[in-house]
Amino acid sequence: MSDVEAEHVGAVHGAGPDGRRESGPPEVEVFTPRDVPLGGPRAMTVRRTLPQRARTLIGAWCFADHYGPDDVGRTGGMDVAPHPHTGLQTVSWLFSGEIEHRDSLGSHAYVRPGELNLMTGGYGISHSEVSTPRTTILHGVQLWVALPGEHRDTARDFQHHTPEPDRLDGAELRVFLGSLAGHESPVRTFTPLLGAEILLEPGAAVTLDVDPAFEHGLLVDHGDVRMAGTLLRPAELGFIPTGADALTLANESRETARAVLLGGTPFEEEIVIWWNFIGRDHDAIVRAREEWQNSADRFGVVEGYPGGRLPAPALPNAVIMPRRNPRRR
Repeated sequence: MSDVEAEHVGAVHGAGPDGRRESGPPEVEVFTPRDVPLGGPRAMTVRRTLPQRARTLIGAWCFADHYGPDDVGRTGGMDVAPHPHTGLQTVSWLFSGEIEHRDSLGSHAYVRPGELNLMTGGYGISHSEVSTPRTTILHGVQLWVALPGEHRDTARDFQHHTPEPDRLDGAELRVFLGSLAGHESPVRTFTPLLGAEILLEPGAAVTLDVDPAFEHGLLVDHGDVRMAGTLLRPAELGFIPTGADALTLANESRETARAVLLGGTPFEEEIVIWWNFIGRDHDAIVRAREEWQNSADRFGVVEGYPGGRLPAPALPNAVIMPRRNPRRR
């Protein structure tokens, strides 16, 4: 999951001709994804929305891949061999299909629609992800959360949670992290976060109370959704900075719209993202890569995957520089 490809710069909506913010709905920044091959020699293509040059994080959310609907009979589906992670949590959320997860903690679990799998890499973990023979259409998101400095070397962990759906007028919510509309996830995170799937009936609108200390991002899966006055089309992500205490979402399409709402308090630390590692400087990435290539105990062993591990790509011929979000204007 290397982040070395070219990036798109988002467009800002809700600003006047001189660049200053106008009164009215909160400013919305719109990001479009880029296509990225995922998984080595049997790669499937995903749409990567975070990170971008113009925005590295939304809260502690630092990575967002969106894939499908993928006909696995035609494409072969997902087959990602054992690979390492450091300094992050992975969040797997499916709309359709099923993925078999194995990790070096000994976890053997399945990712299914409406069920959260959260894996904590911390100091080091490895895992594999394979779509099952029962899968015909694979469709979902893979998200990463950056761990704050005091927890970046925490122990491996794995959590599973099935949130109850919440029916609102014209909408359905599944809150898998944090709290929204009176529902709170029991899953542990290391910074304040929000993660929720939202379904909007055709023509429906809903206003949600949100934490004004949070940044928010809405990733649209299908349908045309207007957020805070800005229209977002499928695969686009709309970003709103801190300060908003309510978000209005309206489905302007003739079919049910689906989106994933992400949020969190601003993550002020600089991070280095390279391949599957998050660190604080170039040397941390070099050490992690070397230990993975040398099969160090740091990452453990994934049992039960029928094949070898993914080798790390070559390091760039330059120092990998830390990244952070741009300063607020």
